[in-house]
Amino acid sequence: MDDYERPLFFHLMEYAAAADRDVVDMVSGNPDWESPDALRAGLREYADAPVDDFQYPPSEGLSELRAEIAARRDVDIDRVIITNGAGEANYLAMATALETLDGDEILLADPVYPYYHKRTEMLNGTPRLVAADSDGTLDAESVRAVASDDTAAIVINSPNNPTGGVYGRETKRELVDIAETYDALLVSDEVYDHFVYDEGSFASVLEFDSENSVLTNAFSKSMAITGFRVGYAVFPPEDSPTGDLLEQTRTRHMLTNVTGSRPAQYAVLRALQTTGPEYYADVRDRLEARVDTFCGALDDAGAEYERPDGGFYVMARFDDYPG
Repeated sequence: MDDYERPLFFHLMEYAAAADRDVVDMVSGNPDWESPDALRAGLREYADAPVDDFQYPPSEGLSELRAEIAARRDVDIDRVIITNGAGEANYLAMATALETLDGDEILLADPVYPYYHKRTEMLNGTPRLVAADSDGTLDAESVRAVASDDTAAIVINSPNNPTGGVYGRETKRELVDIAETYDALLVSDEVYDHFVYDEGSFASVLEFDSENSVLTNAFSKSMAITGFRVGYAVFPPEDSPTGDLLEQTRTRHMLTNVTGSRPAQYAVLRALQTTGPEYYADVRDRLEARVDTFCGALDDAGAEYERPDGGFYVMARFDDYPG
């Protein structure tokens, strides 16, 4: 069986079920810190809204939330689509790339977040794995060596799950160039962008203003609301050469989900409007301290690992560990 044929979470659950002692659950990236105060306030405020506000929001998301994101990202509001978490945002980008652009291959970093790999196969695409460097990032020249006219998309995640690697500005620039060279779509999943420990090492794909790139993100981790399922994607402008991607995405999103959760979007909007940078800085400091503690424990255990530059995962290997 392919290493990514079956979700790895299932294998870990089997190990846990067979264990003869207590098991600490570190499978899912569930935050355990408090969400912004304004988020709870937004939910309470919404509960008292008139019944008309309990009905379907626009399929593309609440206009006020899209406008807030567009202003923060310095893009036109028409490019922003609110999705059912970053998972749907990535699915939509990958699906429309395979549907609209030439090629049936999607390039992925190895090790890879398993959902990217299975999603590619679900969409009848062909996953091509490119080995990551020891620091958990992709070398752009390694990607260029396997990219071709068969490449429909390149999917990256920075800060990375599971390696903790952060793709720097020059790497992002080169990956954008590769996507443009082969008329492919660079899908940049930046859901952990608030958790970068080396200031200045991170660059968003939107900095390069490329018509061959899509930003995907969500508030699941940054606001500690993985159950709310509020994400978004920023696609190329509709009047650009790749503008068909946006219309295809709107259609697929509506046919898949109809729309997203209105109360969740309302609460996120209120939190965005009133939560200052100190909230995110406090969470980042808390996570960095945990990384220090966990890496110290790994040192004591004799594990092999690379200290993460971002996110909240540490990928470790123990000699003789099954799997």
